[in-house]
Amino acid sequence: MTQTPTAHTPAQEQARAQFTVPAQHPMVTVLGSGDALLRVIEKAFPAADIHVRGNEISAVGDPVDVALIARVFDEMMLVLRTGQPMTEDAVERSIAMLKASENGESDGQETPAQVLTQNILSSRGRTIRPKTLNQKRYVDAIDKHTIVFGIGPAGTGKTYLAMAKAVQALQSKQVNRIILTRPAVEAGERLGFLPGTLYEKIDPYLRPLYDALHDMLDPDSIPRLMAAGTIEVAPLAYMRGRAQPLFTNVLTPDGWRPIGDLQVGDLVIGSNGEPTPVLGVYPQGEKDVYRVTAQDGSWTLCCGEHLWTVRARDDKRRDKPWRVLETQEMIGNLRAGHARRYELPLLTAPVCFPEREVPLDPYALGLLLGDGCLTGATTPSFSTEDPELATALEAALPGIAVRHRGGPDYALNRVKAPGDVVTLENPVPRVLRELDLLRTRSHTKFIPDDYLYNSADVRLGVLQGLLDSDGGPVVRKDRTCRIQYTTTSIMLRDDVISLVRSLGGVAYTRRRLAAGRKPGLGNGREVGLRNDAHIIDIRLPEGIDPFRLARKRDKYHAAGGGGRPMRFIDSIEPAGREETVCIQVAAEDSLYVTQDHLLTHNTLNDAFIILDEAQNTSPEQMKMFLTRLGFDSKIVITGDVTQVDLPDGTKSGLRQVQDILDGVEDVHFSRLSSHDVVRHKLVGRIVDAYEQYDTKHGTQNGAHKGRGKSGHKGK
Repeated sequence: MTQTPTAHTPAQEQARAQFTVPAQHPMVTVLGSGDALLRVIEKAFPAADIHVRGNEISAVGDPVDVALIARVFDEMMLVLRTGQPMTEDAVERSIAMLKASENGESDGQETPAQVLTQNILSSRGRTIRPKTLNQKRYVDAIDKHTIVFGIGPAGTGKTYLAMAKAVQALQSKQVNRIILTRPAVEAGERLGFLPGTLYEKIDPYLRPLYDALHDMLDPDSIPRLMAAGTIEVAPLAYMRGRAQPLFTNVLTPDGWRPIGDLQVGDLVIGSNGEPTPVLGVYPQGEKDVYRVTAQDGSWTLCCGEHLWTVRARDDKRRDKPWRVLETQEMIGNLRAGHARRYELPLLTAPVCFPEREVPLDPYALGLLLGDGCLTGATTPSFSTEDPELATALEAALPGIAVRHRGGPDYALNRVKAPGDVVTLENPVPRVLRELDLLRTRSHTKFIPDDYLYNSADVRLGVLQGLLDSDGGPVVRKDRTCRIQYTTTSIMLRDDVISLVRSLGGVAYTRRRLAAGRKPGLGNGREVGLRNDAHIIDIRLPEGIDPFRLARKRDKYHAAGGGGRPMRFIDSIEPAGREETVCIQVAAEDSLYVTQDHLLTHNTLNDAFIILDEAQNTSPEQMKMFLTRLGFDSKIVITGDVTQVDLPDGTKSGLRQVQDILDGVEDVHFSRLSSHDVVRHKLVGRIVDAYEQYDTKHGTQNGAHKGRGKSGHKGK
């Protein structure tokens, strides 16, 4: 549209602008049916004269008004060129945006056409897009920031636009799941007294979320997506419940501790073997728990909503990422044909325990636990058919000479120096006494804690000594090589399994009963078997050598090593009700080591999470929710601080969080007003009327709501 100045008049300076509508755009698309769009413009600029002749539009009036009218038609044409029709509402909003820019109420960085043509999602024959400048900035903030707060009155599209962005992220595979939640304060989140199932009880509080979903997705697909866990809809109180019983062991740098004893700031072991701090501890009350058992016999307890990182057999072949599933999602779906479906992750590196001083070389301790006589009744001895082991043992025991007595028998004699008295104690029994190993027999041996919870080198040294003496490689045609170890000590069996798992391997155990087995031979005579034997099949990660003995090491490597250790979920069974707690850790993948070195977590990774009606969260709930954020996830929190429905005396977490997180990087607060209301125009006027009333009567942001008995505002 071109502007032509007219002659000056005593009343005011007049300006003229003329605009030609391109032939490819029918005038009805510009003026509206029955000139409805033209009337909207005329009403907005009553002092200007607008004339239409053919495809020519002219405007005469105040220069400011004429310039704005020209811009209105320019913006309308930009929108029409995209194939999107103009509506009366769109024209009104375009005029409002241009006037706000002209008056300095906005920075004018976004034009009406940019706002009105930004498509978020096209579904079921309709396109979802922002309708106001603040809505566009809200949508842009969701793209740019990890956590976005959408704060404003009802009808401003906070939840609807967030839902559209969530569906868009799911369809473009930016996230693997959508989690929708809101506090059900109308029932005090105590829904047990209501009749019906859980979903029947919570449906009334979640209906707005369901309605938005049905607008954006095929209604037939929604039950399927919810059944698969791709979309989760739940009240905030129910979403918290990723939990384990209080007595469940969690691995820390000092060994195992019950999860119920952990506090914020304590260290636990992450999937990379490194310590990671606990960021949050959230009691969950009494819950139904399940026993999750892997095929190697490892197991732990957790609630039905507890999260597991898993990978189906086909996922690795198809180069798909690991999934995060709830315990209850996997029940009844643990097999794919005859194979186990879900693989669990293993430690990516050995557990990093603080290094401790030890009184005996770790490899020597392993050899003695395997083939040493530790009864203390006679001179310590060692039995082996491999002279290489006797030489290695002597090198690892300063002041000890390993003397061959014949056959497989070796004595561990103290090396006497000139002037030594005969009564000096052999150092081997002295060290064994310090370790509480003296007088132990084959079925009572164990690995002391100073070795079990020591550096990876110390733990591997003990394991190598045990495997060189009482273990060996097992080679089968067309199969990778596994390692087998045998002991009659239950404690030593469990300690060896712990060593293997702490190094990132897997261990399977089975028992061979002594009863009914053929006696062995000792010095040419039969010796009955007194104790059951425990056989452990072991696989260790690549790069960890299980043997030092040359013949075993060479056989192991010639067979190609042990392959890749794997662990699959074997069963999930109900295990009663227990008091539970959940923790959040700072590890990048949110995983921590629980009982039997199983890796689990309870944060929300690869998810788009929407918390609606957030003004009805308590400060504690808001903190719990925000600290559940996992990696590659996004959170949008919506609410209206003028409509707090919390019980008397309860502060609003949404009000408080604005003071706490204001200025924190990657957290954005988008504020919408009555001008952004996209429902009936009367809604915006109602919102303005209430704001004026609150101002007049000295209340702010609906502070009369949520006021406690003491008169404090629900801030």
